Amino acid sequence: MLELLSETNAPRRILCLGAHCDDIEIGCGGTVLKLLEARDDVRVDWIVFTSDEERASEARAGATAILGRAAESNVVVREFRQRFFPYIGAEIKEYFDELGASIQPDVIFTHYSRDLHQDHRVLADLTYNTWRDRLVLEYEIPKWDGDLARPNLYLPLADETARRKVELLHASFPSQKARDWWDDEVFLGLARLRGMECRSRYAEAFDCSKASLMIGS
Repeated sequence: MLELLSETNAPRRILCLGAHCDDIEIGCGGTVLKLLEARDDVRVDWIVFTSDEERASEARAGATAILGRAAESNVVVREFRQRFFPYIGAEIKEYFDELGASIQPDVIFTHYSRDLHQDHRVLADLTYNTWRDRLVLEYEIPKWDGDLARPNLYLPLADETARRKVELLHASFPSQKARDWWDDEVFLGLARLRGMECRSRYAEAFDCSKASLMIGS
């Protein structure tokens, strides 16, 4: 197994993209926590694309909780129309063009490109359209559709990191607690399954369509 993260080679600039207010935390919250533990000079750009007033407050709380150790962070919550991303694609594409002109991250976390949720797919497509030479890791969101990925990249998580992620989800997103899928068993269950697949206790998993392996200088 190739170890990609250490104090010397962990990424310094991270971009996290989420269609909805809790997507980033669910999909890669543990990984971001671990990246911020690896070095103390990391900048994170964290962008949520659709929200309302109540959920925007939750989104900022969730991001703040995850990014406490970041050297610098920029949290943006937009109000593109939920569930209509394919039909307002030009507006979202224009915003991606703005992002691409101002942000050149070392690694980008975005949605799984074959996700059955239309909003998720649009963001994944535009991620690759905008940053063609960056490392892109597609995270997964458990949901009713039953469309979990077959991942090819894993990041093992310590027990305390996996459980901290779930604690932050509950604390940051009280509006979601009534949902029948929002519970510890879903979040930790998926992390346990992915951990088993990479011989760890817990893990987050990603799909990576293309990566370069750099050896030496």
